Amino acid sequence: MAKDKMQKIYRRLPDIEKRLREMSEILLANLVMVGEIPAPTFGEEQRVQFILDRFNEAGLTECSTDEAGNGIGVLPGSDNEKSILINAHTDTIFSAKADHTMQVNTDSITGTGVADNSLGAALLATIPYIIEELDIKLRHRLVLLAGVKSLGRGDLKGIRFFLDNNPFDIDSAICLEGVELGRLSYNSIGMLRGEIICRVPESYDWTRFGDASAILTLNEVINKINDLRLPKRPRTSVVMGSISGGSSFNTIARESSLRFEVRSESQEVVDEIGERIEEIGIEISSKKGDEVQVDIFARRSPGGIDFSHPLTRCARNIIQELGIEPRLAPSISELSAFIDKKIPALTLGLTKGDNLHKENETIKIDPIYKGITQIIATLLAIDGGYCD
Repeated sequence: MAKDKMQKIYRRLPDIEKRLREMSEILLANLVMVGEIPAPTFGEEQRVQFILDRFNEAGLTECSTDEAGNGIGVLPGSDNEKSILINAHTDTIFSAKADHTMQVNTDSITGTGVADNSLGAALLATIPYIIEELDIKLRHRLVLLAGVKSLGRGDLKGIRFFLDNNPFDIDSAICLEGVELGRLSYNSIGMLRGEIICRVPESYDWTRFGDASAILTLNEVINKINDLRLPKRPRTSVVMGSISGGSSFNTIARESSLRFEVRSESQEVVDEIGERIEEIGIEISSKKGDEVQVDIFARRSPGGIDFSHPLTRCARNIIQELGIEPRLAPSISELSAFIDKKIPALTLGLTKGDNLHKENETIKIDPIYKGITQIIATLLAIDGGYCD
C-alpha cells in the first residue's frame, strides 16, 4: 500500500518541478537578499530576522526566536499529531568584513557563502510560499528552524539548544545544505575538532635555545601528528584544515596555529587520537620551551539511522526518480544533533557548486529546482507516513 502511495508522489514530481521553476523569482530574490546579509557564526541575528520577516509575510502565526537566537516558524497541520522539522543553518565561515555582494548570472550565482549555506536559508524562507502555491495540505505540524551557532566554534549550539528546549515532539527532520545535489547523509562519523596554538613567550631564553619561531615549533607538532599510526579499519583520518602564523619576511613568528579535525568510524579511536595530540603538545612544549596549547572545542559521536530505514529509502528513491545519482556520505553537521536525540533525520543537498568556502563560491541555478523538488517530495512522504 505504501509503495502504491509513493507512486502517487513520483507522478507529481514533474509538475512540482515545473511549478517551482515558475516561482524562481521569489526564491532567487530571497537568496540574493539572504546572501547579502553577513552571518558569521555568533553574528547571525540580521539574517535570522530577515527569515522571520518572510515567515510573517507568508502568514505563519507562530514566529519567534528562542534564547539561543534560532529563528522558528510553525505551519500547523490538520491534526498536529506529530511535528516534522526542516532546518537550515544560517551562519557562514566568512566574517562580516567580507564582500557579500551576490552576482547573479544567467546560469549561476556567485558570492561568499552562497552554497554554505545561504541557499539553504533562502529555501527555508521560501518554503511557506511553496506549500501555499502547490496547495499542499499537511497532516503534521511543520516546524521551520533557522539555526544559529552551527559552524566551527559554534559547535551546533543553536540546534542542540532547540532540541533540548522546544515544545514540539519532533518526529523526523530534514537538514538543508546548498551543495551537493544528490547528497544523502543519514549517519554521522565520530569527530573531534580543535586548534593548536604555538607561542614564543616574551620571556624566551634566546641564549639557551638560539633562534626560535612559532612556525618551526608548529612544524614539529605537525610532523609528530603525521607519524601517528592511523587504523585502516575502522576508517580514520586526521584533516589539517588551515595554518596561519607570522607577520613578515624578516620577523621571527611569535605565534602560529593549526586547525584540525580527527574523523573515525570509532568513537574510541577518535578519543585515543585526541589524547595523543594533546600529549604531543605537552611534549613539544617541554622540549622547545614554547607554549603549545591544544584546544579541542567540538566533538561528534558516530551513529544515525540505517541505509534500509524507511526514511533513507524514501529519500533515495525520490532522488533516483528525479534522475539524480545519490551521493551517500556521513555528516558531521546538524545531523549529529538529531542522532544524539534518536530522531530520524537526513541531510540533503540542493544544487551543484564550485569554489566552496572561497569568496567566489558559486552555485548552479538550474539544478536547484530538482533539489527543491526532492525536499518537497520527501516532506510529503514523511507526512504521508511512508517513512515510519
